[in-house]
Amino acid sequence: MLDLAPQSCIDEPGSPLCAADVCRGVTRLLFRHDLMAMAEVPLDGGRRADLMAIDAHGRIVIVEIKVARADLLGDGKWPDYLDHCDRFFWAVPAGFDLAPLDGPGFLPERTGIIVADRYDAAIVREAQTTPLSAHVRKRCTLAFARRAARRLVGHHDPDLLGF
Repeated sequence: MLDLAPQSCIDEPGSPLCAADVCRGVTRLLFRHDLMAMAEVPLDGGRRADLMAIDAHGRIVIVEIKVARADLLGDGKWPDYLDHCDRFFWAVPAGFDLAPLDGPGFLPERTGIIVADRYDAAIVREAQTTPLSAHVRKRCTLAFARRAARRLVGHHDPDLLGF
C-alpha cells in the first residue's frame, strides 16, 4: 500500500502541506484586495517572512503562517517583522485555536488574524496600520521588487542564477 501525503489541513494539521494550503488561500485573499504577495521573503536581520505583500500605494503587509500551536507559542522572533511592514497578520488553518492570539504577547491591538484553507481565506481580525518611515519603506520596497524580479528571471532562465 502506498503512503499518501495528506490532502489538506484536515488530514494532518501540522504538515508542511497544511502550511502550503494556508499560504495559497491567503495569497488568493490578498490578490482580491490588490495586494501582490510573495512567499519566503528574506528580511534585514536574517529573518524571513512567510508572506510579504505590497499594495498599489506601496503599503507593505507581512503574514506569518502558523499551523501548529507549539510553533505559535514558541515563536519569539515575530515582533522583528513589525519593523518591515505597515500591517501584520497571523494566518492559521480553519479550526485552529485562536485564543493565544488574544493574549498580550501577541499584540492583538496591532496584529490581525486570517483563517485560511487551500481555496480561500477570511480576515477575522483586521490589523492596525502603523505606517513605515519613508526610508524604511523605500528599502523594503526596493528589496521586495528586486527579489520578485530575481525570482522571475530564475523562472525564465534558471541557468542564469548560477553565474
